[in-house]
Amino acid sequence: MMKNAKSTGANWSDPDDAPRLTQDWADGADAYRGETLVRRGRPRLAQTKQHVSLRLDPDVVERFKADGPGWQARINDALRKAAGL
Repeated sequence: MMKNAKSTGANWSDPDDAPRLTQDWADGADAYRGETLVRRGRPRLAQTKQHVSLRLDPDVVERFKADGPGWQARINDALRKAAGL
């Protein structure tokens, strides 16, 4: 059997050494403006996207990826245009 190439070494600490999580810590986890909870993360879209699995030719994917981040959105735009939407 092969030995793992990566080792956590001496940097690993025992989870029992972790500080106790208190109610004060939990109370500070949420941010409020007045009585309104401040929502974090990406805002919700009016229309969410549907997850699909799609097989494309490698050269097509490489072409869209070559223009940098956002390549999946550009494929979506190209498909919308091709579908006449």
